[in-house]
Amino acid sequence: MTTMLEPSMTDVEMVVTEVWSSFLGDSDPLLIGPPATLDVGWSSAVTVSGEWHGMISVELPTGTAEEITRRMLMVDATPDEDVADAVGELVNMIGGGVKSLMPGPSALSLPVVAAGRVARPSDVVEVCRFDATWAGAPLVVSVHVQNSHH
Repeated sequence: MTTMLEPSMTDVEMVVTEVWSSFLGDSDPLLIGPPATLDVGWSSAVTVSGEWHGMISVELPTGTAEEITRRMLMVDATPDEDVADAVGELVNMIGGGVKSLMPGPSALSLPVVAAGRVARPSDVVEVCRFDATWAGAPLVVSVHVQNSHH
């Protein structure tokens, strides 16, 4: 039997801010912001399968993805493969946090990373969207579930 719960906005916000702080420090805090127009340069997603099914994605402008890479990997140069690793690790940690909030048992997929926007299955609907600003740039973390569950 599949449970059709959705994570609350408060829970997603808590997971994202904890992961953000642990990976990137507190020198540039993550600020909860109003929805903004986002020029997606990089994105990543993981899926959760099991008792609960969902997809967690992170969308970032290119400059933000590169700055995350510099801070996470402590490097100056940001070749695409390093950006993909950093953005993938970020969604992996956020997705793991969301998974821990939902009924189990369930499994987390490997991250999918794209230069641009990760394609979503046509049968999913966004149930939670976290808009924020970090280092002056907007970003979005969202949770999707299958539309047939609604």
